[in-house]
Amino acid sequence: MRPESRISAFAAVSRIGLAAGLVLIGSAAAAQATEDQSATNPAPAQDQAEARAGQGNRPGPGNAPSATTEEIVVTAQFREQNLQDTPIAITAVSSAMLEARSQTSVQDVANQAPSVTLKPQGATFGPALGASIRGVGQFDFNPAVEPGVGFYVDDVYFATLTGSILDLLDLDRVEVLRGPQGTLSGRNSIGGAVKLFSKRPNGDDSGYVQATYGIRNRLDLRASADFNIAEGLDARIAGVAKKQRGYVKRLDFGCLYPAGGPTTFVDRSGATVPINPAGGIPALSAGSGCELAREGEVGYIAVRGQLRYRPTETIDINIVGDYTDDDRTTAATVLLDRVYPNGGPASPIFPLGPNPPFTTGTPATAPGAVPRDIQPFAAVVPYDLRFVCGRYCNFATFNNPADGLYRASVGDGRVRFRGWGVSGQVEWDLTDQLQLVSITAFRRYRSEFSNDNDVSPLAHSLGFGPLTFRFFSQEVRVNGAFGSDDQIEYTLGGYYSDQKSVYTSFQDLRSSALQFQQSDPVDADSKAVFAHVAWHPIDKLTLNGGIRYTEESKTYQYVRQRPYLDPTSVTANGVLPLNGTIGQYDGERVDYRANVQYEWTSGLMTYAQFSTGFKGGGVNPRPFFVQQALPFGPEKLEAYELGLKSDFFDRRVRVNVAAFLSKYKGIQLGLTNCTAITGAGFGAPCALPVNAGDADIKGIEVETAIRPTEGFLIDTSLSYLDFQYKRFGTFSSTNPATGAVTSVSVGGPANINGPQFDDYAPYTPKWKWSVGAQYEIGLGNAGSLTPRLDAAFQGDVYANSNNRASNRIDDYTVVNARLTWRNDDKDLEISGEVTNLFDKYYFLTLNDQTSGSQGYAQAQPGRPREWAVSVKKKF
Repeated sequence: MRPESRISAFAAVSRIGLAAGLVLIGSAAAAQATEDQSATNPAPAQDQAEARAGQGNRPGPGNAPSATTEEIVVTAQFREQNLQDTPIAITAVSSAMLEARSQTSVQDVANQAPSVTLKPQGATFGPALGASIRGVGQFDFNPAVEPGVGFYVDDVYFATLTGSILDLLDLDRVEVLRGPQGTLSGRNSIGGAVKLFSKRPNGDDSGYVQATYGIRNRLDLRASADFNIAEGLDARIAGVAKKQRGYVKRLDFGCLYPAGGPTTFVDRSGATVPINPAGGIPALSAGSGCELAREGEVGYIAVRGQLRYRPTETIDINIVGDYTDDDRTTAATVLLDRVYPNGGPASPIFPLGPNPPFTTGTPATAPGAVPRDIQPFAAVVPYDLRFVCGRYCNFATFNNPADGLYRASVGDGRVRFRGWGVSGQVEWDLTDQLQLVSITAFRRYRSEFSNDNDVSPLAHSLGFGPLTFRFFSQEVRVNGAFGSDDQIEYTLGGYYSDQKSVYTSFQDLRSSALQFQQSDPVDADSKAVFAHVAWHPIDKLTLNGGIRYTEESKTYQYVRQRPYLDPTSVTANGVLPLNGTIGQYDGERVDYRANVQYEWTSGLMTYAQFSTGFKGGGVNPRPFFVQQALPFGPEKLEAYELGLKSDFFDRRVRVNVAAFLSKYKGIQLGLTNCTAITGAGFGAPCALPVNAGDADIKGIEVETAIRPTEGFLIDTSLSYLDFQYKRFGTFSSTNPATGAVTSVSVGGPANINGPQFDDYAPYTPKWKWSVGAQYEIGLGNAGSLTPRLDAAFQGDVYANSNNRASNRIDDYTVVNARLTWRNDDKDLEISGEVTNLFDKYYFLTLNDQTSGSQGYAQAQPGRPREWAVSVKKKF
């Protein structure tokens, strides 16, 4: 970008934040002019010592009543700093606040984090998390595509969205870094990063036990113990077990409406027809109220053990091991009634007019002709509104009977995730001004899930199978300082990772005339070197800079086989030529950051920043023809940001503001027709990712914490985000055989799963806000009583890049309430909570396949109103 363009970009950001900034600067400066920093903030050495002991967050909810805002120590710039001294847009949440808000999983943190979306994925994507920050992210679980938000636990990178639905077990804090972290966190933190930090062992013989019971037989058990083994050797172990019955009923259609029975149904044309004609859908269950299962249940066990060895005052070695077992029914799913923009039915409906009845072989009598036939029963039961069950129920069976050329396929309708990891972190203070940090980690998991995408008893589309993954990483950093009063602080480092995944599945896609099995290995590695420096040329001014160079490569091998290896089957003919094909992606990238911060008073700091980031490229994980086995490039982002962090009125009021402009380039969008690239005959079906979009993203974020009186806390957050596409539908295509690069235009939304210029990125709300309040009421020797209320609002979002009513999730506000009694010694707590207090019906995620001619849209409803009671004993 040319210098004048950068100046213009900063001017645009300035206009966004100028009004708020000037008002706050004036107010804060006036309030702080006479305050001495030493009277309101502890010494940095005290901050660091307490942070190393796992007690750097003071004071806050659950500790002694306070009239000042909470202090949190963060490590976003490779060294310990007070949150308010760190020139990055960060939402930092202490363990006490997590508990006060009844938050137990990582996705809960997004409710109070501006411009952040974290959603547990629907049944189609298994035990994965969808994540987006400032309009940039990823919602596809497949390990062949990269996340757009980096997830870290104790500074160890979690490389896939699968397995990232993390419990907030025994944490010290959570840091959510907004904006590209290309130099600080590395690749795939283009939108931002979410970092979880465990409480480290102290050897103080402390711990707790907590039990929770709630609606639908919810039972949670949590415990933690910290103890000394020998001089300099401490350990900490924590565990959680959660179980709860699901909230969406999976009903047996043939049991509720026996084939040939008298029940009728009024279809879209207004005709009255039998809902299940004779020879139609048979019953699968015997009794049990025609209920096959409950979706959205909880069955989660996790344990984490830590061993901390400090042989000297300068060496700190921490070894962490963890294990997770998540075994439950699939995510809650409901089939939706949706229409096209012209008013025609979009979901549920099949076949659609443009779809040929046969995909392989023309005409139908030709050898190898495979029909697009989703009707496996003797009588035809149309795929229509009769299968829209209701707000909290569906008619999925995970059972596609044998029919003609198609073999039978059955999934169990469950999700299983078993994973473990081990890491070792060494911090060695070589001198007072030089520290060596080494982080070594290994992780492995196996995930199994099945997805009945049409959410009906018909044989439309069903998939099931395991995903295995292993990951190794090594990071080394040198943190140092030199000059008078550590005038220059620096970090130099290197990073390496190696990973392998194998996605094995049986795909019964009769709606596309396909039935095959796959087992695709993907090998990937990444190497990086980086540097960060902070220079304090004068007392209140700090200049921060960073650079990172990254190389990455990925090899995707396609394994496509006939169903059950049956040589007589022809339903896999279309994809069999892919078998043995290898796709390759290689890339390199330089990211950099320039940041200026100025401390106007002890309670007011402002900063200006330019930073970059990228999301890695890859190889198409879902080709239908060899011609579609193509690589795609990385997404790139340049961000301009102005920020303000302030504590004033004797630290009773905290206001943090960030305004930004992001230049988002090479957005990975999915084609629904590849003809412009592959040529005639290989264009559809298609799910090829291409770098076919650019966008400008502008926004402002505000976070506040107010303590009007001792024990009274009000916290709020607000974000506004304007997402505007500047380009879509045109991109460069490289011929793998010749290396020739050509410009390709695929037209508009008819051919690309892409937007009009006023569309928003998936799961990106224009407005988002939250407000929470709590007040600790003293009861003398009887302890205290603390009521808390939280409300969180999310504006309209769209699940697809091509925004339509069929993939819109309407705005919603969810209110949670909690009441906590603590005894006078503060070692016993009894809490009652109600989540979704007003029983709001809303959707977390939505899978819209109406634009892909599949004729269905299904969604994951959020949990209805739930209550629970907890008892916690500390020792």
